[in-house]
Amino acid sequence: MKIVNLSDTNSILNQFIAEMRDKVVQKDSLRFRYNLERIGGIFAYEISKTLNYSSKNVETPLGIASIMLPTEKLVIGTILRAGLPLHNGILKYYDKAENSFVSAYRKYGKDNKFTIQVEYASSPGIDGKTLILADTMLATGASINLAYNRLSQDGAPAKLHIVAPIASISGLNYLKKSLPGKTTTIWVGAIDEELTNKSYIVPGLGDAGDLAYGSKN
Repeated sequence: MKIVNLSDTNSILNQFIAEMRDKVVQKDSLRFRYNLERIGGIFAYEISKTLNYSSKNVETPLGIASIMLPTEKLVIGTILRAGLPLHNGILKYYDKAENSFVSAYRKYGKDNKFTIQVEYASSPGIDGKTLILADTMLATGASINLAYNRLSQDGAPAKLHIVAPIASISGLNYLKKSLPGKTTTIWVGAIDEELTNKSYIVPGLGDAGDLAYGSKN
């Protein structure tokens, strides 16, 4: 398994993540969603460098141009609801991709313990395709793992790309053990070291779903 941390190289991504983390700037939910979408585009561009390509001739008004174009069949999967802006950012680069959506949430019990509940999934077949599975925060890694298991019930992808703007070390270690190692790449924008007793990432940014779409009951 390969882990790519885009913050290892300074880029404009740093600014978008800084604004998402900033407790003053993040009060603007429109800005928060927009930054997530822009980050999705950056991840999509970086992933595009790893795809398979073949030459295609394109007729221009003056002649023929030979251009290398991607050939892989892509499916973009997202965990609702916080992942939607991120999904849109990726989809804007891969406009021919198919799309998957998984509804997953934390169900809390006593002593801040919780289980991840997956109640709904809508997806085309992913067998033999390239799956890009995105979520805003990778805390414990359980949501991504359960989402992958649901989507791959009827066949596994040839390649798996996990996208998470902010991840914890604990979550990354969990996915190293639970996801297929040889075909998986995890793309992150920043890695934080700490999880609270409620499994929130520190310093993190808070509840991404609430910041993007408003608080919930």
